[in-house]
Amino acid sequence: MEDGKSTGPKAKWWSRPTPGRTTRTAPDEPSPVEDTAPAADPTATVTAVADDGEGRAAAPEAQPADAPPRPPAVVPPARPMTPLHEPDQYSTPPYGGPGPWAPAPPVQRPVPTPAHGTPVPPQYAGTNGAGIPAPPAPTAPAPGQPATGFTPPPHAPQQPHQPQPQPQPQPQAQPQPQSPAPSGQWLQYDPWGAPRQPLTNPGPPLGADTGRRKSRRGSLLIGAVLLALVAGGIGGGIGAYIERNGGLTRVELPQTGRSAGGRAPDSVAGIAASALPSVVTLHVTGATESGTGTGFVLDRSGHILTNNHVVAPAGRGGEITVTFSGGETARGEVVGKDSGYDLAVVKVTGVSGLKPLPLGNSDNVQVGDPVVAIGAPFDLSNTVTSGIISAKDRPITAGGEKGDGSDISYVDALQTDAPINPGNSGGPLVDTDAHVIGINSAIRAADSGASEEGGQAGSIGLGFAIPINQGKRVAEELINTGKATHPVIGVTLDMKYTGDGARVGSKGAAGKPAVTPGGPGAKAGIRPGDVITEVDGRRVHSGEELIVKIRAHRPGDQLDLTLTRGGKDLSISLTLGSASGT
Repeated sequence: MEDGKSTGPKAKWWSRPTPGRTTRTAPDEPSPVEDTAPAADPTATVTAVADDGEGRAAAPEAQPADAPPRPPAVVPPARPMTPLHEPDQYSTPPYGGPGPWAPAPPVQRPVPTPAHGTPVPPQYAGTNGAGIPAPPAPTAPAPGQPATGFTPPPHAPQQPHQPQPQPQPQPQAQPQPQSPAPSGQWLQYDPWGAPRQPLTNPGPPLGADTGRRKSRRGSLLIGAVLLALVAGGIGGGIGAYIERNGGLTRVELPQTGRSAGGRAPDSVAGIAASALPSVVTLHVTGATESGTGTGFVLDRSGHILTNNHVVAPAGRGGEITVTFSGGETARGEVVGKDSGYDLAVVKVTGVSGLKPLPLGNSDNVQVGDPVVAIGAPFDLSNTVTSGIISAKDRPITAGGEKGDGSDISYVDALQTDAPINPGNSGGPLVDTDAHVIGINSAIRAADSGASEEGGQAGSIGLGFAIPINQGKRVAEELINTGKATHPVIGVTLDMKYTGDGARVGSKGAAGKPAVTPGGPGAKAGIRPGDVITEVDGRRVHSGEELIVKIRAHRPGDQLDLTLTRGGKDLSISLTLGSASGT
């Protein structure tokens, strides 16, 4: 027999073949645990089959013809072994049979043997390495019987070993030490079993009070339900709060709460709140042109004061719409107007709850006093701007678009730096008591000099208002008579004179005399060619300034004039006459 070959059909354990040597044979010495299978027939003979080291069975050696016959090999009684699962019919390479893929043998947790007479609970049916339920572990053998350490799997029935012409290598079970019977709550433990295999006996302990456990379980269930209800209510409240306030990640910045809204009466806000209900916006539409301006309520009868150049586009057949600060509208009609003062009165009917704006005294105004202008610049109604009185008695002329001088207005104006723009014309200029001290009338434009509403240049901080003392007198005359009167001195001025002062012309209009016979000037001794240099002690530098100073008074007022005649200064006194305005 060749070296390295097996000499007998000894049982083999399944193991992975090691290259370069034959499969390991069973040890010669007896195993600690013997197989309990029935003994084989002692008269039976078994032909030894050796493994060639590559997983294939080697044929028996040929015996020479002249050699004496060999005695049959004596085989000790052994229990035929059965592989853990069926042989691989496809001879999967490289090893052939199912050896390399055989599952690990089942193991048991050793437990102490119970004392004699102690009842043993039924064992837990564990699983083998392949996840198949395994039978209970064998109990302790009876005296005189060998202990077994291997239990065939239930899916592989035991069959007696029969010799085959070319048998495949038979798997041999790994010898296991004798396992005493389990005791207590620990049962069989299989590390290759299903993950749901319990380690303890799930049943109740002996003598347990199942009724009390059921009662405790019911109490726990009720407590869980109550806890779920409370948690649901709290969670719902939190969810509603988060939904109402925009979520947990929404950024909210700190902010001061709403104030009571009160403001000091002399503040800009307090002045505006008091004056705005009395301010109106006028939309004028005529046959050839239209415009927007501002006005304010004079009395509860519906009289509204504004500028003449605001209502001028309406002409004789135009339409005037008055819009109040609250949004109500009414149709207005012109009561009277005067181009020399650039003032007009419009009346609305069918309107109740009118609030007149109190009138102040423009003679009390001082340079530097704070003022507030209210109007509708560029048709933006209820616009409030503020500033100060930057000058007083500023002589200005506005108008002159007609070319004949009939539309020129002469104003001894209040100058303010409160922003005034087209659309502010006719609006009130009020003091810190919310009393009217002037009527916004003109602005100084950067590109066109002093201009009326027709100029579209913006404010550069030079606005002019008609003093309310003059506006009050003219408004009363327009309401009472429909016309205004102008104070006059009865002379014709030379408007082309470039020297200092106002010079009396040599002749009047249409060939009339320059000094009206019987007029106030003639009675005071004024002659043609005289140069008037002062009015009531204030210097006069041009003919326009003299007109402005005179119109700042009422007819019948007495004036003290200083004039130069032939290089000599003379002082005279006269009483102003009256002329009808246009």
